[in-house]
Amino acid sequence: MNYLSSLRCVLLLALSCALCSPGHAASGATRKKAAARVAVISGPAYAKRADVMAQVADMARRRDLDARWVRKIVGQAHYIPSVVRLMAPPPRGVAKNWRAYRERFIEPLRIQAGVNFWQTHAQALERAESVYGVPAEIIVGIIGVETFYGQQTGSYRVLDALATLAFDFPLAHPRAAERSAYFKSELEQFLLLNRRAGTDPRAEKGSYAGAMGWAQFMPSSWLLYAVDFDGDGAIDLIHSPVDAIGSVANYFKAFNWKGGMVATYPVHFDAATLDLDALLAPDILPSFSLARFRALGAVLEDAALQHSGPLALIELQNGDAALDGNAPSYVAGTENFYAITRYNWSSYYAMAVLELGRAVAAARSP
Repeated sequence: MNYLSSLRCVLLLALSCALCSPGHAASGATRKKAAARVAVISGPAYAKRADVMAQVADMARRRDLDARWVRKIVGQAHYIPSVVRLMAPPPRGVAKNWRAYRERFIEPLRIQAGVNFWQTHAQALERAESVYGVPAEIIVGIIGVETFYGQQTGSYRVLDALATLAFDFPLAHPRAAERSAYFKSELEQFLLLNRRAGTDPRAEKGSYAGAMGWAQFMPSSWLLYAVDFDGDGAIDLIHSPVDAIGSVANYFKAFNWKGGMVATYPVHFDAATLDLDALLAPDILPSFSLARFRALGAVLEDAALQHSGPLALIELQNGDAALDGNAPSYVAGTENFYAITRYNWSSYYAMAVLELGRAVAAARSP
């Protein structure tokens, strides 16, 4: 694959990644990086929209906020055209490409930045692993994929991004009503978060979807899962990488991370017994016992044969499967692989997190 084709596949895969967990950010990581390069051009202020201003009283009532303050803040939010474009549904018929996606994250500069991050915060990572049971390399992988270790946290004003998606979510999206309601809730929780902290909601910057800080938490995730891991009396995921480390680990604990369990096992197939459609039917949700998984034609290495929990077959497309060398890649996913996808609902994202974490860990080894 030549450079231009590879680049196109990366961008198209980024557009085709599923929207992630309602408890976290709202798009694939590659889209967030692309969004960081988009010039943020503001449209009209929402104070000019009577329909928006009519919703302010209800927002304030449900979140027990001062209606005048909410009207003032939301009125100063601006419509951002690029946010709408980035949230539009992806083009149909585009083949995802794991190899191209992987190359964006598993590369020397990001790995070295991960080594530096791990060395700087080794004590916090060790403590997070001890307290929450989440391996340091998973936390390192998340922060590396999300923000390149704090280097790419987003240039959109969070208030503008959330207001745009709350009140002008693209109608062409198949889940427009559901997603608009979600972002209205996130806007309300963003206001609540700032009111509680005594901070100015007009000052915060983040992704085009309203995710913030080193770990790209949405406001609801900040309120539910963020922790004061550096012990300074405040939760700050924007300026404190230590708080981000503890908060990522706490997030995974809340989503049932199982200590000591690997996330994936290698897998290949027995052509005589393979029922690929049945294996792929549950998608990434671990649904098969070890015995059933094997009965459907999945062949596992010895290390996996002691696994006691359910498994899923994870398929990673590598472009047009009709072309030579583009056959999909497969792994067996455990409940911990599924836990990573609760951070972002994409198996490609989860594999990038795992492989970046492993690469950084290997680069640290003497």
